[in-house]
Amino acid sequence: MSFNPLDVKPVKSDKWFEDWKKLYPKQYNKTEADPYTKVRVILMNGTEFEQNWFYHNFARHCTNNDLRREIALIRRSEQQQQKKISCLKPIDETILEHTIGYEQLAVDLTALMARREKDPYVKKSLDFALLEDFDHLYRFSDLLEMEQGVLGEKLVGGYTEIMPGRPTISEHRYPFDDVRHGIDAKTADPLTKLQTAIITAAEQQTMNYYMNVATFYAGSDLGRRLFLEIGMIEEQHVTQYESLMDASATWLECALMHEYAECYLYYSLMQDETDEYIRGIWESHLTQEISHLHEVDRLLKKYEKKDARQLLNGGEFPELIAFNKNAEPNKAYIRQILGKTVNNSALLEEIVPVRELPDNCEFFKYNETVNKSPAYVASHNVIDKYILEAGEDYRFEEEAHPVKELRNRMVDNTEVGRRPKGV
Repeated sequence: MSFNPLDVKPVKSDKWFEDWKKLYPKQYNKTEADPYTKVRVILMNGTEFEQNWFYHNFARHCTNNDLRREIALIRRSEQQQQKKISCLKPIDETILEHTIGYEQLAVDLTALMARREKDPYVKKSLDFALLEDFDHLYRFSDLLEMEQGVLGEKLVGGYTEIMPGRPTISEHRYPFDDVRHGIDAKTADPLTKLQTAIITAAEQQTMNYYMNVATFYAGSDLGRRLFLEIGMIEEQHVTQYESLMDASATWLECALMHEYAECYLYYSLMQDETDEYIRGIWESHLTQEISHLHEVDRLLKKYEKKDARQLLNGGEFPELIAFNKNAEPNKAYIRQILGKTVNNSALLEEIVPVRELPDNCEFFKYNETVNKSPAYVASHNVIDKYILEAGEDYRFEEEAHPVKELRNRMVDNTEVGRRPKGV
């Protein structure tokens, strides 16, 4: 189904704003909502946050007050959209339950993107972080069942397996090793440009969420420590993904890609949304985003003599992104990547097996500095405590784990991906 937002007549800006009643939507029912509906809500909340964060930074690096006013106008509409989406989350959904949605989004979004990514370097980067978010889902799920008695498999609806990925203790790398090569927007495939923008926004939102929510988690000190630790990995993931983007683009070119990505996502999610009320929100926001896109196109023409159709390869959407419960699940793909790459680490811009790292490389030094002893690492402590109380860890596996060293449910492996002989 082809669609080009540049071919749609935009509504006027005075139609963007809504009153307080419309801005406070009906919340979804946490026990009845489809898990992928929750995932869509988190994805679009993150996308809107990214847009607002970007426009504020744009304004701070702009000396033209006329342009600042144009940015402020669009940003105010984006702020309203973000507030509405954020308030779809129900009051009775706990921080930890909501966190499972964040990690399911990270896993399934990354897998969906990696499965269709044409740039091998970008795909390898997606696969790399995929296994780390997959492990985070496992660690938070064990904490959830242990402290709140809620089974993660019910929250993910069976769409996503819950089992160890690359152990979180193995993910702590020296900052230099999370920076990747950027794509060239002039030659990159349109889908690659969209995917690098979308995954950066999604991981940015997760990083921000953990930066703030850790101190509000009231379940235990162990839980607070787990949020702290995994929050540091989200910093690494944002570093990786933002470095993939084309840093040579101008501020207005970046604004165009942000608006285009929002249009693409709202249009994509409309196709599969099962909640009619929330689908109506996606439709309404798409109408507004198409107007924002046309506004940025006008600004590009005015200030940089550039045309959106040239920058966006005509503007027609590439293959849509689909969180569809009837589509082929990501489980088999994730198992394949686990079996092949769980032992990967990074050396500067390249992702390599940990056994290929020099003995004196910064990864080993940094990992030992922050971890010192597994006995003080929260991600390990959570699983250790669960095993001590229940006899084995909590998982939702449909068959045996694809990595032999990670099959033992009575021991939390802290060597895979961390030591040269970890696997």
